[in-house]
Amino acid sequence: MDRQKSLEVKNLRISFRTNAGKVQAVRDISFDLYKGETLAIVGESGSGKSVTSKAILGIQAGNAIYEGGEILYDGQDLLKISEEDFYKLRGDKIAMIFQDPLSSLNPIMRIGKQLTEAMLLKGKARQKASRVNSKQKIALLQKYMQQNSPASADETNKQIEVFKSFELEHARLEQEYNAAYDAASEAVVEIDDALFRISKNALDDIKNRVRKLRRFVMQSVDEFVVPEKEKSTLESLSKAAYAHSKRAEYSEEARRALEEELSSLSSILKSALNKEKPDFYALGYARFVNKASQSADISRMNAENNKLLKIGFLDSFSALAQGGVSYADGVFAAKRAEALKELGEAEAYLNTNLSDTAELKRRVEQVCSKVDASINDLDIVKDSMACTFSGSLKDFRKTYMTGLRTNAKKQRKYDRQMARYNKRIEKGKAPDWKVAAASTIDLEQVRLNMLEHVRNLKEHYTILSAELSAEETARKTERLLDYLKENTSGMVFKVTKSMAKQRALKLMEEVGIPEPEKRYRSYPFEFSGGMRQRIVIAIALAANPDILICDEPTTALDVTIQAQILELINELKRRRNLSIIFITHDLGVVANMADRIAVMYAGKIVEYGTADDVFYSPAHPYTWALLSSMPDLDTKDKLEAIPGTPPDMLYPPVGDAFAARNKYAMKIDFKQQPPRFYISDTHWAATWLLHPDAPKIDPPAIVTDRIARMKQKNANEYAKEASSND
Repeated sequence: MDRQKSLEVKNLRISFRTNAGKVQAVRDISFDLYKGETLAIVGESGSGKSVTSKAILGIQAGNAIYEGGEILYDGQDLLKISEEDFYKLRGDKIAMIFQDPLSSLNPIMRIGKQLTEAMLLKGKARQKASRVNSKQKIALLQKYMQQNSPASADETNKQIEVFKSFELEHARLEQEYNAAYDAASEAVVEIDDALFRISKNALDDIKNRVRKLRRFVMQSVDEFVVPEKEKSTLESLSKAAYAHSKRAEYSEEARRALEEELSSLSSILKSALNKEKPDFYALGYARFVNKASQSADISRMNAENNKLLKIGFLDSFSALAQGGVSYADGVFAAKRAEALKELGEAEAYLNTNLSDTAELKRRVEQVCSKVDASINDLDIVKDSMACTFSGSLKDFRKTYMTGLRTNAKKQRKYDRQMARYNKRIEKGKAPDWKVAAASTIDLEQVRLNMLEHVRNLKEHYTILSAELSAEETARKTERLLDYLKENTSGMVFKVTKSMAKQRALKLMEEVGIPEPEKRYRSYPFEFSGGMRQRIVIAIALAANPDILICDEPTTALDVTIQAQILELINELKRRRNLSIIFITHDLGVVANMADRIAVMYAGKIVEYGTADDVFYSPAHPYTWALLSSMPDLDTKDKLEAIPGTPPDMLYPPVGDAFAARNKYAMKIDFKQQPPRFYISDTHWAATWLLHPDAPKIDPPAIVTDRIARMKQKNANEYAKEASSND
């Protein structure tokens, strides 16, 4: 079964404008990130790894030039979306941990405020998005259900109205529950704070706190949080507590009574908060048809209401909805066939001379129109390749037409500068400057990029042309109904200040910060470096993102704390099924946490494979050099420093960028960039040493010895584990 891709980076090229010329930071790199995996990007400073990660998050420097490529996420090309669209993704879907935690923290704002700020802002945006998503998808589903069976249009409309009505009841019930649950949570926080102050004999603000507490206690009364029958108990306890709080500082007896009353209140509320949550989707339908289960047991009530929903509505509605989904798939399959034909014609055209700009524009507009029309608007999981096709192809066309218009002018400028440079040399004067390469656009390369872009979608659509099976359509329908259910809940899930505080405390506990209630009001300077980084991780996780980018998060920490932070990130990945991009210059850091590794040098990925591929079968001399300079407990030999310095990317090397520092370099390394040589389905390296005609060269002894030790150590651990199991 294919793994789900969280992110795709394709042929990414990024440069930076400087006074000295254009620095080529990222040069045509591609990789995929899968759900629940850690991809490590490893390389020295200046290799382009951090530039890549910042491009994903849309926080690149103002002098950055995106010269080509795509970053695909959830049907969008992140290189082409607006700042407003990035706001919806940044921190919410894609979060980042930086090298220095202080760069991510406001030094004059309390930690609690920094943790809750984003939750509150994102909560409002999420409510609005859920409302829009739900409305749009229900309207589309209704349209396709009607088109699938025009004769049953009345029945379809009736079913949709029933669906909308009980969804409104679902939303009302859940909203009331959320408000009461939030009030109970806030009451518990106030009680804990009051009890802490009493224990410390800090009674100056107890009366005001208990008065505030009474309001939250009464707001927590709800049939599923604190039932009405317990209201009188809560009221009498909170009244008594308030009475004692007014004279607590004068009477030891009153203080003890206050502690007992507050503890009793806390016990009732905590018990209520730990109860199972009702299934409001099923309950909404049961209440709508006046047949709701009367069981006091939540599990039993949920089971009975779900059975009623299934038999009374969901089975018949799902069948109608499945017909609508199947009809939509058929409509868009036919449109994909039209687009496929147009893609074939575009492919043939792009293999010809493209000097006629009017014809190029017409062809591009035509194929983009067909592809855009072929995207199924009912799909929940977006087809990123199709959704981003038109924007990329139009950008390629624009670049090509710009090249036709400006190349000659740029070449003349370069020729003039070169003539001036040569004239100074002829006069015996050595210039202290170089002539930057002509910044002309390689029209042939742009044409090939357009051609490859069209071919990729053509191949993709050829695979998609097959009709979905009944089982696949059923799963797709179920996914759509789940999506509508989630968005209804999202519409009424308001993140309040008290709720955000509760979540912040849980996050602080999750990332290993002791006494979170006490540290919640601390400032960043009151934390150690490791604790500050834990706070930054908690902030990054506050919105429960899909992707977490870690940009050298342990470099500023000592070795012991490094290990703790790495272990924490690993544990959070497993618990939350996160997709992680881990940026580092140290291969040793990712040895026990990376699933796959991309080794970068001078803006290019020079080796790519699983962690086992890279650590046990390294193939590129640069990877050998990184491993040779990596310390471990067993290596007794002197570590080898990598000679020389990385190249000046104002003037990128013609051949292999590592050649000047590579003692195994051959003549061809200085003349021509090596292509990818595939070692296995999961492992490749761009080095001429893998060419069939290249001499056989083994990695340095320090690397082969380390690999042998690692293999032996793993074999011993495996044997020990096997014997213990026996």
